[in-house]
Amino acid sequence: MENSKAIPYKIYLEENEMPKSWYNVRADMKVKPAPLLNPGTLAPMTAEELGGVFCADLVEQELDNDTRFVPIPQEIRDFYKMYRPSPLVRAYCLEKKLNTPAKIYYKFEGNNTSGSHKLNSAIAQAYYAKKQGLKGVTTETGAGQWGTALSMACAYLGLDCKVFMVKVSYEQKPFRREVMRVYGADVTPSPSMTTQVGQKILAEHPGTTGSLGCAISEAVEVAVGNPGYRYVLGSVLNQVLLHQSVIGQETKAALDKYGIVPDIIIGCAGGGSNLGGLIAPFMGEKLRGEKDYRIIAVEPASCPSFTRGVYAYDFCDTGMVCPLAKMYTLGSDFIPAPNHAGGLRYHGMSPILSQLYHDGYMEAVSVPQTSVFEAAEEFARVEGILPAPESSHAIRVAIDEALKCKETGEEKTIVFGLTGTGYFDLVAYQKFHEGQMDDYVPTDEELAQFRARLPKVD
Repeated sequence: MENSKAIPYKIYLEENEMPKSWYNVRADMKVKPAPLLNPGTLAPMTAEELGGVFCADLVEQELDNDTRFVPIPQEIRDFYKMYRPSPLVRAYCLEKKLNTPAKIYYKFEGNNTSGSHKLNSAIAQAYYAKKQGLKGVTTETGAGQWGTALSMACAYLGLDCKVFMVKVSYEQKPFRREVMRVYGADVTPSPSMTTQVGQKILAEHPGTTGSLGCAISEAVEVAVGNPGYRYVLGSVLNQVLLHQSVIGQETKAALDKYGIVPDIIIGCAGGGSNLGGLIAPFMGEKLRGEKDYRIIAVEPASCPSFTRGVYAYDFCDTGMVCPLAKMYTLGSDFIPAPNHAGGLRYHGMSPILSQLYHDGYMEAVSVPQTSVFEAAEEFARVEGILPAPESSHAIRVAIDEALKCKETGEEKTIVFGLTGTGYFDLVAYQKFHEGQMDDYVPTDEELAQFRARLPKVD
């Protein structure tokens, strides 16, 4: 349903309409996400224990299941104003190309130098590290968007930034690596010989192309071993989905401005930061019984945590030094094929999203990567934006749903998240054009091997 006001191509909010608080969806969840567990004792992690790894204020946010709205500090709101509010775009040209009665909107998060939504949480985490008087932070990055965003935030606040970048991405995306260095970050391909856990992983898996789980292990080791440093993460954790809720809040405010009520909301899913941020206020309405939406998580068929993983406690990292999280997981030592083109390389899924999926509030689909790049090119040729491979998973399913509307004649309203641009992903596009990209999908036997090694938690 829409009001009679003409819908522009791009819907912008005014500066005074930007969110002043982050929305914590856990406050409205009937079943809360299971707590993080100490890997040694299997008891729930305490704030004191988490404080040795994370910043104090972020630990408080991580453990808070009850506060619905968390005020955004003025310093962070001022930083947001450099690139927010981001536009909600009506994909008129794509609708015309598909000849569909569906109305398609996308929330575009690529209008900053990091090229993605990751800056929303990077500046928040860097701010709390600075507030605590720390010297710097460590992190991991897959395709590089998170590492780039954190490098920008640390440069802005004068913090040291150490990034462990998944080796295959480090080699495939040299320009993303160099942007991080422009902002002063120290970037190391992972797994590396600079950490004990990296040496162990390389000894067990010679020549491995790495994974986010490997890089997390190395970043945590360096943070814990160096006074004045803490570890920060770009996805998965409760605090990250909290910060990313600005995406969904802006999206909903823009839709409400024109009386638009979406039928389907679609987001790509790797660790869950973009999807969780986009759906947050809509999921809140669904949890409170106020409205209903069809919410679809889209993941790569080569790393299918939701659709082929198991809901169980697992390590958040390959080196098994991080807390255990209850999530949909493929196993902490699962490493996607090197031909996996996107940054959705994580073995598990956000505990928040895992609980919501387990409870039936959302659905999930996996898609092969060649079809993802076909959708990316179709979108680019009519909408004028070269999309990131991650976001293109959402584009794939948005197009599929719009084509279903063409078959049935239904005028559904579809909203999806366009997390960023793909200008640093041209090696992947090149492989697609030259026929060097395949649709590798792990076999049931392979996944069973990883599942067999899951930790035993009663």
